[in-house]
This record gives sequence, C-alpha cells and structure tokens, in this order.
Amino acid sequence: MASWHRFDLVDSSYAMGLLAHRTPAWTEPYVAILDQLIERHTGWWSAADWLTQFGPDPDRADYPDAFRGLIPPQLWGDYDVPGWTANGTEPWGVQMDPVAADGMLFYKGFFLVLLGIRSMIADDDRWNEPFDMIRDGDNTFTWTHSGIAEHLTQQWLAAPIGCH
Repeated sequence: MASWHRFDLVDSSYAMGLLAHRTPAWTEPYVAILDQLIERHTGWWSAADWLTQFGPDPDRADYPDAFRGLIPPQLWGDYDVPGWTANGTEPWGVQMDPVAADGMLFYKGFFLVLLGIRSMIADDDRWNEPFDMIRDGDNTFTWTHSGIAEHLTQQWLAAPIGCH
C-alpha cells in the first residue's frame, strides 16, 4: 500500500524539516531538495494508481491467500484490497484530477504535508503561485498550495463523516 512513487517523495521530506531546524545555516539546500521532491509530486507518476486503477480491481477474485487478513471474510473475492484506488467508482465517476477528486484523500493530504514542510522553512511562497499537476495533455490541472488546502477543507465541510 505504501509502495507507490509518491511515498518516497513525502517520506524523504520529513528529514528536510528536521535538518532545517537543527542546522538553519543550510536551509537553502534543504529548500532546493524539497522543491525537487514537490516537482516530482506534481507529475503523472505521483498519481499513477489513481490514473490507471479504474473501478473495482479486476483481479479481486484472484488475490493471494496472504491478502485474507486485509479483506473482511464475507467479502473475499468481491472486495478490493486496501491500496486499490478505484477511480470511477459510482456515484462519482472517473475524476482524473487527483486533487479535485472526491477520493484520493491521502494523496492530497500527504502532498500538503510536503508543501507545508517546504513552506515552514523557506523564505518564499513559490508553491502558492499556480503550478501544473499531472501534465498529461488534457489531464493537466492547475493548483496552489493554499488552493489544495482550501479544496480539502471544503470537502471535509461538505461531508463531516469523511470526504472519502
């Protein structure tokens, strides 16, 4: 579940925040590293699962027995393994923008952590200027750091029991 490309980006950012507080004289290189991690998170590979896993997992009836602890016994063979993003599931339909999507809470949440760590130690507000996400022709979406946070806030306000 945590083996997707974006987890390496986000998990690597934690050290940058800690190092910047411990050695503030080196803030500029830490910000440069965070900028590269963020840049990679704006690309197609950061959301590859959302952009390729549509509807129910076609292999759900053939999961290995090792997955049995992850799926309620009464739903075995008719339930997606945790980590299957299922873009396009009704009633929402296919939503190619992983930030605007009704699902993908973890994607935008972890991305906000990455952006927030950079914002915490940087002297500028680079990522609060519009930037493109995914950059796959028609599937290019423009966001800002605060725009993502506001969108997630509105999703929570619209569905207090959970925006997933």
